[in-house]
Amino acid sequence: MRGLRPAIFESISRRRSELLTGEGVVGGRLKEVSHQQSDFERPMQQAKSSSEPATTADPAATLISVPPFDLARYLRERTGVIERQLAISIAESDGPANRLVEAMRYSLMAGGKRLRPILALAACEAVGGQIEPAIGYACALEMIHTYSLVHDDLPCMDDDDLRRGRPTNHKVFGEAIATLAGDGLLTDAFGLFARSAKAAGIPAELVVDTIAELADACGSAGMVGGQVIDLLAEGQPLTQLELEQLHSKKTGALFVASVCGGARLGGAAPAQLQALQKYARALGLAFQVTDDLLDVEQTTERLGKRSQKDHERGKATYPSILGIERSRAMAHELADHARDALAGFDGRAEPLRMLAGFAVERKL
Repeated sequence: MRGLRPAIFESISRRRSELLTGEGVVGGRLKEVSHQQSDFERPMQQAKSSSEPATTADPAATLISVPPFDLARYLRERTGVIERQLAISIAESDGPANRLVEAMRYSLMAGGKRLRPILALAACEAVGGQIEPAIGYACALEMIHTYSLVHDDLPCMDDDDLRRGRPTNHKVFGEAIATLAGDGLLTDAFGLFARSAKAAGIPAELVVDTIAELADACGSAGMVGGQVIDLLAEGQPLTQLELEQLHSKKTGALFVASVCGGARLGGAAPAQLQALQKYARALGLAFQVTDDLLDVEQTTERLGKRSQKDHERGKATYPSILGIERSRAMAHELADHARDALAGFDGRAEPLRMLAGFAVERKL
């Protein structure tokens, strides 16, 4: 197979041995290689190179094998869980504010990658937690992300007419209702998480710490502050370091809150949270670099939103500073850094490892 590392088979052997002897599996992970497949809708296939010498059949290998992780199936299943809960969380209404609810649902239920909530659930699982107590938090993250898109699209901000392949919220409901729909999504997100955490019996201290981290991530110290810097920097030259600082707030902060919040709800230890924070920071930047590349290389029809808009507005991007090829290499390097941060985790972190590759290989 293209680019397959021999080490992956050593990892499979270690994993099989651990299962047979009853030993722990920490360190026996399968390290997915982001470059070996560009289409993450196909399951990852694993096979030994035909150039390797034949070996005698191992009876243990016949009894126990480690199947390849199917990322496409994982994404479908987790997306289904999240979207079912989102539909319940913002239910249709016939009340006086039904137009507001309609506008909120219009953007919230418009599809998308659902990457942030999926990361939260994957991080929860990576530290040994069950996803059920974290589903409310995952949905809150998607509501906050959606609010940011609704507001970003407004004429006073990025002034976009297309989002996820259809007219933006303000084009359908008007600027006033769109603004209030974003406000509603942001505020209701915190209420949803608080109620779901109470119902799940999550300790109050954990809930408070998670809410504080999430508020920092999406407030003036994080996403909103990053958006201000982005607006003020239009038409201004930025260094690579300045651009990284901007996106660590505008994009990266919510990635960190997604991963660390999900892990905290799963019972993560301090050392695990520290490692996952490194993972999320690298992943968030890799995601943004790839976004900048897609804006240059893909069409509006393919993206479901207007392409080339950063160039038109005079915004600094990674391709404009580093060039396309160096930006692409940087994205893959960051994905490698993200995976390296998970070195101390066992096979339960495999979704997080695979998502690092997905973030840079995606076409949307």
